[in-house]
Amino acid sequence: MTDAFHPDLPPAARVHHVPAGALHAGTTQSSGMLRLAAISGQSVGAERLWMGQTHVGPGVSSGNHHHGDSESAIYVVSGHPEFVFLGENGEEERIRTAPGDYVFVPPNIPHREENPDPAEEAVVVIARSTQEAIVVNVPDLSVHRPQRPSA
Repeated sequence: MTDAFHPDLPPAARVHHVPAGALHAGTTQSSGMLRLAAISGQSVGAERLWMGQTHVGPGVSSGNHHHGDSESAIYVVSGHPEFVFLGENGEEERIRTAPGDYVFVPPNIPHREENPDPAEEAVVVIARSTQEAIVVNVPDLSVHRPQRPSA
């Protein structure tokens, strides 16, 4: 990462360059996929944004998860990942994508990524509305809401 342009300024007040080789896996992971952080509170001092990549290998599915109160915007770089979630009728639905497509995942919506291609890795770029990659791994695609104490 290059941030030596104004080393006397705090990280959140400088422009940062994060080269492709500087992405790191030091973020919460879900089974079946690899998340790499690029822009975060830790890496550049971001206060309201997280951005990185996700890789899903050929023929692999991620574990079920959601991203808490984060909104997630996804851009498909390569491959044909599928995003699986429960529809209004309680049945699994899937969004099939291609390079250049975008997907939006609202806060607290359990989902998983699947890569049905037996030969090509699926790579996406993700931007989230929080400074860190909130990842909550869950056993299924049901919406898991925290229990509020009764009055």
